[in-house]
Amino acid sequence: MSALAITAIAAAAATIAAAPLAYRAVRKRQRANDARIDTPNGVVEGRYVAIGGVEQWLQIRGEDRANPVLLVVHGGPGSPYSVFTPVLREWERHFTVVHWDRRGAGRTLRRGGLRPEELDFELMVEDGIEVAEHLRQHFGQERILLMAGSMGTIVGLPMVHRRPDLFCAYVGTDFYVNMVENERKGRVDTIERLRAAGNRRGVAALERLDADPRTWDVKSWGTRMQWSMGTDPTTGNAALTTLFKLLLTKPDYSLADVAAWLKGFGKSRDLMFEQFMRWDARALGISFDVPFFLFQGAQDVVTLTEPAVEYFAEVVAPQKELVLIDGASHFCAFSQPAQFLSALRTVRC
Repeated sequence: MSALAITAIAAAAATIAAAPLAYRAVRKRQRANDARIDTPNGVVEGRYVAIGGVEQWLQIRGEDRANPVLLVVHGGPGSPYSVFTPVLREWERHFTVVHWDRRGAGRTLRRGGLRPEELDFELMVEDGIEVAEHLRQHFGQERILLMAGSMGTIVGLPMVHRRPDLFCAYVGTDFYVNMVENERKGRVDTIERLRAAGNRRGVAALERLDADPRTWDVKSWGTRMQWSMGTDPTTGNAALTTLFKLLLTKPDYSLADVAAWLKGFGKSRDLMFEQFMRWDARALGISFDVPFFLFQGAQDVVTLTEPAVEYFAEVVAPQKELVLIDGASHFCAFSQPAQFLSALRTVRC
């Protein structure tokens, strides 16, 4: 298990210890009240759909079924973003927001168990296309909007390349361009921050890693992530802390659901490490048949902002737009949801 997984699970355990079950129940009721949708044409659905021969979980919420459908492809690679529903409540006034728990993640994992042989990005791309087709039929919309975050890029980008007919636009965020180069530069940048802060322990930990990320194992990668997120100049570890607080108080989650989410968070990353370390967005080509939008944290220290902006400059698409979210690093959609929504509403579907 990587250092990042240990840190995450420790944070969750600490939060549980600090918040007894009675308090958790109160917060769940409060969040349920805040999340209530009672508009005449609203939609609140949570159900399993047979996708690629596997029952996969979809959470669907919005105040008007006629609004554009926004399919969110989560990162992690096993970290469903439905836990962020409370901070995305305003989004549901303008979009029907769909969170999909992929193979090896969240409630899909809880229903079908962990199947290492199925933790394959190629399978997940095929699944995602099937999910998009299902949503298009379910809501009677010709095209839907696709938003992919972090390692969701590895699923979302091939989806729009293969089936542009399904999507009115692609929205990328926390964008991974080339994993090896991202990790190489991320390690150097983090060492510089640590050295400037006089953190000799952190400097030593990262200097013990080979300068070439292609030699790393998942534990080495976790060390880079741990120190990079811990020294994030905009949020520190606040994003992870918020994530786990929301996970533990998600209104429709039992403790078994929480446990399944945490299992997928760690196991999917460990088992898919070699796959995601091979990721190179340019290998797919830089031409798109749909509008291409990149909404990136202006100071992202995980999926680095500079390479993402350089990639965006190369993209050829019918329309493209870059928005840098001020005061945001990784998880910019969730740390600055109002800014992100303002940009998202410029996308026409």
